[in-house]
Amino acid sequence: MAAELVEAMNMVKSFRVSDLQTLLASMGRSKSGLKQDLVGRALRLVQTEYSPELLKNVRQLYESRFPKTSGWLAARRPESVPVNYSSLSSSPTATSQGADYLNGISKPITTPAAEVKLVPLPFYQTLETLLPPTELIAQNSEKLQDSQCIFELTPSQADQIRNASELRPGIRSIQVVLRICYTDSIGVQEDQYPPNIAVKVNQSYCHVPGYYPSNKPGVEPRRPCRPINITPWLHLSNVTNRVTITWGNFGKRYSVAVYLVRVFTAADLFSQLKLCSVESAERCRERIQDKLRFDPESEIATTGLRVSLICPLVKMRLGVPCRVLTCAHLQCFDAVFFLQMNEKKPTWTCPVCDKPAPFELLTIDGLLSEILKETSEDIEEIEYLTDGSWRPIRDEKERERERERSNTPDYPVVDICIPEANGHSPAHSSTSLTAKSGSSSVGMPGVTGAPAVAPGGGAVVDLTLDSSSEEEGGGAGGDSEDTEDSADSPAPKRGRYNYDKDLVTAY
Repeated sequence: MAAELVEAMNMVKSFRVSDLQTLLASMGRSKSGLKQDLVGRALRLVQTEYSPELLKNVRQLYESRFPKTSGWLAARRPESVPVNYSSLSSSPTATSQGADYLNGISKPITTPAAEVKLVPLPFYQTLETLLPPTELIAQNSEKLQDSQCIFELTPSQADQIRNASELRPGIRSIQVVLRICYTDSIGVQEDQYPPNIAVKVNQSYCHVPGYYPSNKPGVEPRRPCRPINITPWLHLSNVTNRVTITWGNFGKRYSVAVYLVRVFTAADLFSQLKLCSVESAERCRERIQDKLRFDPESEIATTGLRVSLICPLVKMRLGVPCRVLTCAHLQCFDAVFFLQMNEKKPTWTCPVCDKPAPFELLTIDGLLSEILKETSEDIEEIEYLTDGSWRPIRDEKERERERERSNTPDYPVVDICIPEANGHSPAHSSTSLTAKSGSSSVGMPGVTGAPAVAPGGGAVVDLTLDSSSEEEGGGAGGDSEDTEDSADSPAPKRGRYNYDKDLVTAY
């Protein structure tokens, strides 16, 4: 049952788009999408809903495309091809034997593509070469090809893997990895997967890194090409390990290699960085002075360089300031976050200027490390001066805030009880009373005595006392006795009085 399932999945990987759509439609699945989506959907269908009906459909589609092959165990590799069971090691003789049977077909003894050199990776230290870079050879005109390579692990290599520490549960620090790149002898080659890649180790498909979705509209998802860990599916004994690589033959040439490596974590690389690559504060000051030195050919004299204390990667305060030696800027990024991000998605690009930032050129800024310890958390920017010293930018920001606040006009608080405060009479007083105090006091019944004088010199009129005789007599000749008797009489009704036009109206 397991063998049939594996062979069914292998056949599905060889289907064209029309075959995949036919298979998915026959099982009631959606047949829309790109080929990679269709392949993934069909493989999940075979894995989760394996049935005689599905088996029949896969067989019919496969036999219609390959009419000469029949039966479930008919493989692309001819059965008459002998298999080399000799172990492979880092010796030239053993690696040549492994190269003879790459792609599963015997061929004359040739030298592997030794001129192809893979770029060294910071997170992987090569311990031994199990298979040097060897080109994948297409066996026919089909777009989908299967290539095979075999090797054995020596007892020493197997013990290294068994006794290695675990990076994570089930993931050991000593691994056997498969690397694929373009067949090009010029320079060093980065890992590059061929289209429609699938890797099967000892009849089990291993995990190949998938695609990362893009946040930018119109940009296709990108697959990070990195070494493929095949260790969990290997025989850690003298039994031969067989690796089958399914790849798309679209005109480009690819080479494959197998290595025994030690895998590092971001914490391991950070320890190496702190131990081997720290630029002293004195050297950093010299670099600053060189940048700020007066240039007679320059029309503008630079008196200072501002540097942010915020990491451009995570928008947080720098912990360990790091930069690239080949970059022209003094701005740093956080070393811990930079290594962690490249461990998950390796790009090795400077987040400040987008130039290459290989691990070998990273350095910790000793001067900025001291500045971070001496400054408080609220300081987000500093300025380097021509003599190599520095100053925080916090004071200027505060003055800028004060200038912004000063742009809003401030109006003084006016006490309306003092007439001279603003040159106008308050609502309950009259400045004209000082000029007409004589006539107003005579003609105003109900006002006892002369007008009171305010501290500022203005006259204050008390309008709270009324006279009922004003309403009846019209306010011409009021008697003082009426005023005295009014104290015992009920409170008169408050009414409207027609005072002088310069006086306020009371209600």
